Amino acid sequence: MPLDGANTYGEVHMKFTKLMTGAALALGLATAAVAEDKTKVGFVFVGPVGDGGWTYEHNKGRLAVEESFGDKVETVFVESVAEGPDSERVMTEMALNGADLIFTTSFGYMDPTINVAAKFPNVKFEHATGYKQADNVSVYSARFYEGRAIQGHIAGKMTKSNIIGYIASFPIPEVIRGINSAYIHAKKVNPDVEFKIIWAYTWFDPAKEADAAKVLIEQGADVVLQHTDSTAPQAAAQDAGNVITFGQASDMGQYGPLPRVSSIIDDWAPYYIARTQAVMDGTWTSTSTWDGIGAGMVGIGEISDAVPADVKAEALALKASLADGSYHAFTGPLNKADGSAWLAAGETANDGDLAGMGFYVEGITAEIPK
Repeated sequence: MPLDGANTYGEVHMKFTKLMTGAALALGLATAAVAEDKTKVGFVFVGPVGDGGWTYEHNKGRLAVEESFGDKVETVFVESVAEGPDSERVMTEMALNGADLIFTTSFGYMDPTINVAAKFPNVKFEHATGYKQADNVSVYSARFYEGRAIQGHIAGKMTKSNIIGYIASFPIPEVIRGINSAYIHAKKVNPDVEFKIIWAYTWFDPAKEADAAKVLIEQGADVVLQHTDSTAPQAAAQDAGNVITFGQASDMGQYGPLPRVSSIIDDWAPYYIARTQAVMDGTWTSTSTWDGIGAGMVGIGEISDAVPADVKAEALALKASLADGSYHAFTGPLNKADGSAWLAAGETANDGDLAGMGFYVEGITAEIPK
């Protein structure tokens, strides 16, 4: 039967085609509307999501966003993105593909984040561990140095050789703060302690990290701390025997009770959920967040039974005092490595000094690379 009075096969075919095209267009628009209702959240990762440390924990935060918001969000990520121009390309592609919010999760992404954000003023960016903000760029980090204080205390109490090894990534304030905090608290409980530091110049390179751990152990270290992201130092210590380690960024509990005796755990999930909600609500503003143990952004992994009970109790008391603010990890009297005065007795470091820290405290004899 002809459609709408059509008298020929050609007219029927034409009208039918128009009807189907209209229906398809309507369906497409409806589908697009559903897609537009979703908030698209991107993540740029410096390491693989299976690194067992830094990126692993950031990816757990991404998965928590998915679990929290269900089909209201879509998350995308790119892993193992080199700091520098390649990260700028990845961020640009995310923005072009409709991301509403992009988390860039390494210090070296700072300038690329600012550059890309300037080109996409309607996209919100969140940069981890940096300090440059813009109207559509927030910064966030954790007070990892609080966890380093606890590690230092345990390390100073447990070392028998009095040599503590430290695998450092890059000579930036975040890493220098961690070394200083660990040293201060190891020295408090063991005046004879000595730090040996190897700069790996990488966040994630299991081969380099393993080699660094082996060198430190050959130099007499029976405690190895790390500010790199893989579990390779844990494995190297396990092979060596009689060496203790601490999980970095993630629990790394598979190496417990020895060599891993505790850990610093980064918990990004609450922050990622809150910032995604702010984008959804239209309440997102550029902010600077620096939280620690008290706020739950820094966690301390279970202290294993390899740690003597009295040392464990002391470490937990230190954790409690850092959490409630009754104690600050950088409390004077403290001098700089060159002998110049820094903090008077009872004086605590302000955030400005900590954020720009470019010196070792007195007692560390190594040089900071330029």
